[in-house]
Amino acid sequence: MFDPSTHPRVFAVPPGTDFPKALVSGLRQRASGPPEALARAQLVVNTRRMARRVRDLFDQGPPCLLPRLSLVTDLGESVDLAQIPPAIPPLRRRLELTQLISKLLDQQPDLAARASLFDLSDSLAALIDEMQGEGVSPDAIRQLDVSDMSGHWARAQAFIGIADHFVDASDHAMDAQARQRRVVENLIDSWQEAPPQHPVILAGSTGSRGTTLMLMQAVARLPQGALILPGYDFDQPRAVWDRLDEALTSEDHPQYRFRKLMRELGLEHDQVLPWTDEQPPSPPRNRLVSLALRPAPITDAWMSEGPCLTELDRATRDLTLVEADSPRSEALAIALRLRQAAETGQTAALITPDRMLTRQVSAALDRWNILPDDSAGLPLQLSPPGRFLRHVAGLFARRLEGEALLTLLKHPLCHDGGERGAHLLHTRDLELDLRRHGPPFPDQTSLNASAIRTEAPEGWVSWVNAHFCDQHIVGELPLTEWVDRLLTLAESISAGHAGDQGTLWDKNAGQKALSVLTNLRDEAHHGGPMTAHDFADLLGALLAGEEVRDRDAPHPHIMIWGTLEARVQGADLLILGGLNEGSWPEAPAPDPWLNRQMRDKAGLLLPERRIGLSAHDFQQAIGAPEVWLTRATRSDDAETVPSRWLNRLTNLLQGLPDQGGQTALSDMRARGRTYLNWAKTLEQAPRIEAAHRPSPKPPVAARPRRLSVTEIKRLIRDPYAIYAKHVLRLKPLDPLVQAPDALLRGIVIHEILEHFVKDSVLDTALLTRENFLKRAHDLLETHVAWPTARKLWLARLERIADDFLSAEVNRRGDGGPVAFEAAMKLVLEPLDFTIAGRADRIDCNSRGALRIVDYKTGAPPTESQQAKFDKQLLIEAAMAEQGAIEGIDPTDVAEAIFIGMGGSYKEVAAPLAKEPTDKVLAELKELISAYLEPDKGFSSRRMLHKDTDIGDYDHLARFGEWDRTAETLPEDLT
Repeated sequence: MFDPSTHPRVFAVPPGTDFPKALVSGLRQRASGPPEALARAQLVVNTRRMARRVRDLFDQGPPCLLPRLSLVTDLGESVDLAQIPPAIPPLRRRLELTQLISKLLDQQPDLAARASLFDLSDSLAALIDEMQGEGVSPDAIRQLDVSDMSGHWARAQAFIGIADHFVDASDHAMDAQARQRRVVENLIDSWQEAPPQHPVILAGSTGSRGTTLMLMQAVARLPQGALILPGYDFDQPRAVWDRLDEALTSEDHPQYRFRKLMRELGLEHDQVLPWTDEQPPSPPRNRLVSLALRPAPITDAWMSEGPCLTELDRATRDLTLVEADSPRSEALAIALRLRQAAETGQTAALITPDRMLTRQVSAALDRWNILPDDSAGLPLQLSPPGRFLRHVAGLFARRLEGEALLTLLKHPLCHDGGERGAHLLHTRDLELDLRRHGPPFPDQTSLNASAIRTEAPEGWVSWVNAHFCDQHIVGELPLTEWVDRLLTLAESISAGHAGDQGTLWDKNAGQKALSVLTNLRDEAHHGGPMTAHDFADLLGALLAGEEVRDRDAPHPHIMIWGTLEARVQGADLLILGGLNEGSWPEAPAPDPWLNRQMRDKAGLLLPERRIGLSAHDFQQAIGAPEVWLTRATRSDDAETVPSRWLNRLTNLLQGLPDQGGQTALSDMRARGRTYLNWAKTLEQAPRIEAAHRPSPKPPVAARPRRLSVTEIKRLIRDPYAIYAKHVLRLKPLDPLVQAPDALLRGIVIHEILEHFVKDSVLDTALLTRENFLKRAHDLLETHVAWPTARKLWLARLERIADDFLSAEVNRRGDGGPVAFEAAMKLVLEPLDFTIAGRADRIDCNSRGALRIVDYKTGAPPTESQQAKFDKQLLIEAAMAEQGAIEGIDPTDVAEAIFIGMGGSYKEVAAPLAKEPTDKVLAELKELISAYLEPDKGFSSRRMLHKDTDIGDYDHLARFGEWDRTAETLPEDLT
């Protein structure tokens, strides 16, 4: 197949060319002998995707005998399968590392946070994998010069020392990378003794890993061996190739790996030959991009070579630049172009590592019923089985909360073995009951009480109690037991109380999840004991590392690819999306062990390696027949920085006005703006008449005839809330996630004060700080389920206890309490309207007059606010003088005060002198009378204190579609 050669044989395909298609075409051209000539060739490719594509291209014809197709990782297996045992499963190695790091952290807690256990084990596993792949021994790491970082290095060495045992493992305990390197070394040794005489072709690899590079060198030196490189820059001059020798300054260049390979093989750049005679889709564009991506130290070549660039109009004719103002606009513009491709029959693919962008594009395409063929699929942890298993594992790690219970009960995989409809009905009833009655942490007692109230069947309640209550486990258990518990509990919850088989393990996602758990169970004996939190973290990490694809008849011509898939596929239109720094290229992951210089000295890979691979992907993709370059100028919270490659390309074009570079760039942006304008038009909602501030006028007979004292403030400030509550009879649901909020704090503080004051009335000796705080502690323990809230609220009470007690002693000097939680009711005549209320406390002074006391855990209203809006105490005083207090005759009110028990102790008196009770009563009748008139509307947000105040019924009033400047729209509902 190949003529004899005095130097290693290396071919290449230029950027923009469909590499697998060019590979097959070149093989057919060179197999000019008998039909079996091609069958004698051994074709080695780097990925299974490449192998499938090559096989598909051969299947398209014309008929021929196929070459022997294998993967780089499979080469040599037939020779060494009997000599080298299988590699240690990666999960087993990860579990072993986790155990060792856990013990190290137990011995030296200051080395790292316990929460970073799995991240450290993953990072150390990656370092071990890299050391084995690059052939770096632990001694090479230990001998590094670290005189300027001794503190950090001492901590790092404590962890890296764990790697020694694994890197120097025997043949029976090798990782996959170590075994692969041993296989390749044995294969090369066998080739030294008896080199194969048939063609051996290694295609598609860049040699970015040490083991692969070693194999590529050996193949290139075989009598009939050859390498075929993808995306080789034939336009790059010799001077540039010569500057790519230093890894620290050139690793991020797209052609660096090829220069390293040529240096190892003793080749010059012009000794790499084209694999076929076919031209790339756009040679002028390849020359433009080649110049734009020159290494940073020699970008001065733009000044000398830039004026020699020609045909910029041809180079950019099929380039479109989309610079959207938001990720949403970018996604919608891409979706519009993909829709156009689907209508015209054009094959189009979006290439991006930004998974958020791909999800947004898929959602935008869904409006036209276009389902793209997404090669990445869905992370297993986000699939229904993945979420379900993580929720079940969470039952072991923490006390059962109402939210966690209902999240699982409502999950589509819960109780789907049978009677699913009845299960959902019972779950709905349970949710409503938990919202109203609680508690925040359900147990068997509270669930049984809820079942009585909701009349839930005994079998279903027993199933809930058995599978959701008392699952929280404190302490450590062996990993084997954790896995068994998870499998048993998950399957039982999925099956339901009828005992039928659930669908947890059905479909691709379920089978994948079962495979992960089965693998974990097989290796669990290497994991040792761990806590429930550690097990939940481990499960989440394992599920996050897997992906699942459920193909549902995707569109045959619209694809979404990652950069890996793009290397082996071809399309008429390529959209390179998310071209921002941090997205493409992705920022290098921080290395907790070695810095760049140390890695370079030890012979390990530099962080810029991934950037260089991304740069090569970019250079390969931008040479396609038609290309879109897209980015968002802003993310959700800040401005973005354009990708370095896009920045270079636009800067180069901007600096070539004489060749038409500025015009070409302007045309690229103009083509992008066309689609952005279409996207903007598509996003514009149809114009509708602006909403008005509602002011409904219900029939007089439907209007409320009874309000509480505290609701008078709401009637003044937000009458619509009174209409919604008393006319429409709507009540907001209590929150599902119960929290130690202001409402609960107010209830508990009121009870503390009531109990303490009652006790001290009977025995004044109890009027002490110690007794007050003891009473507070006991009641907080009884009514507040959150330890942090209990301590915080008790600390606040400790801070204000002395001020409260001092004021209380002074009040006792002029009379004491005579009633607590005193009921009040007054009928306003002749309106036939009832005002009801309940006073926190009523005192009687030495002159026989009353003092009304109301406790506030928030800020008490000022005298001005009480005079105009918050008339609670003023109305209660007027009611008391009218004999409205149950059990107390009509009596003068000498004082009414708010006692603030918030962050500081504060007393605010009601302005009884400025607002006498007869005036208050007259104004109250006038207010109520006005709202009993047929023409009076209940306006929304009439006089709220602040625009930011939130009402329970704002969404019903469509607040937000109008603001406080909007006119009211009275609506007659008779």
